Amino acid sequence: MYKSEIRPSQIARLQEKVRKSGYNKYLLKVHLIRCRAFSGDLIHFDFPVTALIGPNGGGKTTILGAGALLYKSIAPRQFFARNRQLDKEMRDWSIAYEAIDREINRNDVVKRTAHFSTEKWSRDALNREVLVFGVSRTLPAVERSSLSRFTNKNVVFRSDEMTTLNGSAEYMSKILGKDVREYQIVQSDRYGNIQLLAGQTSDGDNYSEFHFGTGESSIIKMVLGIERAPENSLILIEEIENGLHPVAIMRLIDYLIDVADRKKLQIVYTTHSEYAIRSLPDEAVWAAVDGKAIQGKLDILSLRSLQGEVESELIIYTEDIFAKEWVMSMLRSDSEIATDAIEIFAMGCDGTAVTANAFHNADPSSKVGSICIIDGDSRQETNEQSKVFRLPGEAPEFVIFNEILDKLDECSGILSVRCMHKYADAELVKNVVLSIKNTNYDHHIIFAQIGEKLGFVNENVIRDAFLATWCEQYPDKVADMLNPISKYLPRIR
Repeated sequence: MYKSEIRPSQIARLQEKVRKSGYNKYLLKVHLIRCRAFSGDLIHFDFPVTALIGPNGGGKTTILGAGALLYKSIAPRQFFARNRQLDKEMRDWSIAYEAIDREINRNDVVKRTAHFSTEKWSRDALNREVLVFGVSRTLPAVERSSLSRFTNKNVVFRSDEMTTLNGSAEYMSKILGKDVREYQIVQSDRYGNIQLLAGQTSDGDNYSEFHFGTGESSIIKMVLGIERAPENSLILIEEIENGLHPVAIMRLIDYLIDVADRKKLQIVYTTHSEYAIRSLPDEAVWAAVDGKAIQGKLDILSLRSLQGEVESELIIYTEDIFAKEWVMSMLRSDSEIATDAIEIFAMGCDGTAVTANAFHNADPSSKVGSICIIDGDSRQETNEQSKVFRLPGEAPEFVIFNEILDKLDECSGILSVRCMHKYADAELVKNVVLSIKNTNYDHHIIFAQIGEKLGFVNENVIRDAFLATWCEQYPDKVADMLNPISKYLPRIR
């Protein structure tokens, strides 16, 4: 699987640039006072590339359109078309904004509002170049009526109507995983409004866009538009994953982060794909669920829980995958707990887990209750009323690793077996664990390092081995963790 080439240092630098308001034009906040299903939701753009993830009808495009509405180059009807008879609920829609615009205010944020009265939008819009790539970009060339006339055998293009992709080809090639340097663009009308792409095989034979894949055509046209956009532009993309292989999606997101850095762009896109959020920091992702905006990375399964599509008897939200597996290991250690009636969702960060839990429990339509279990080092508050509880210790990986170290002489044999080695290899496993203790600087990769030294055993196998062994060696600590949440846990009948 593709590994992102975006370095943590670049992510950190872009986050800091937003915190320090280091842009000439930047949309900082959108407050959906009342807009479609949203009421009072505040979305803040803490990173120059923002993903809006969520189910169909959850509100992703509403947030996208609300952001666009701040700028004069976007007509309100592009996102908020209205039928007078059927769309009466648009009355009193209101959106507030905070933005950076150094042409208006060199030292402070600019505040604006947009309000829909009986017949039209009233807004004090700002000047900014905004590019919108809608879902129509993925319509195959053979289905686009504007290109149908070019299938006529009598159509011949002049050489001055055909140009190469120039420097943009490098970025397209990286995303698509193929060389497109010899591809061309045909400006098929004098205004440049209709473009036809032309490719070339490895043998030098030309072929038209009518034989392109929809993803290939979409990528080329998006990159062309983005590379031509002036600095400080706002780029909006709907359903970014359409027509793309998961690897191409991840390469595309890496490109968007890079071009946002190079050209001081701000990019917002909607998606249903988890591949489209992997390279982003947690605060760059917003989930839109039934008119509620939640910041942080949520996977598709956790979105199901927020929509009430889970049929279990209890939902547990945790901070990350390791915490999820730790909680599940403790639950499995009690044979009376009906673990098959419990679903646990790793939310990506502690704030998202707490917010998702609060949202779920506040929803009167939820038939299943939820609790939240955060890491020991989380700054989030815990209390019985909000159903937020805390794991013991600080960083969970360190807790498990260090407490297994304390009993390594007693448990190295069973640990060895669980790590896919023989019981007789206990001394080998013990020595590997001790060596990692002396060399590890990052607790997030500690089990991967152990697996590598034990013959490239999968890190999940090592993690599960440590968790199961910890539960056996520390039954009192398991009980201390489960007792406060015992009343919520379904039991085997």
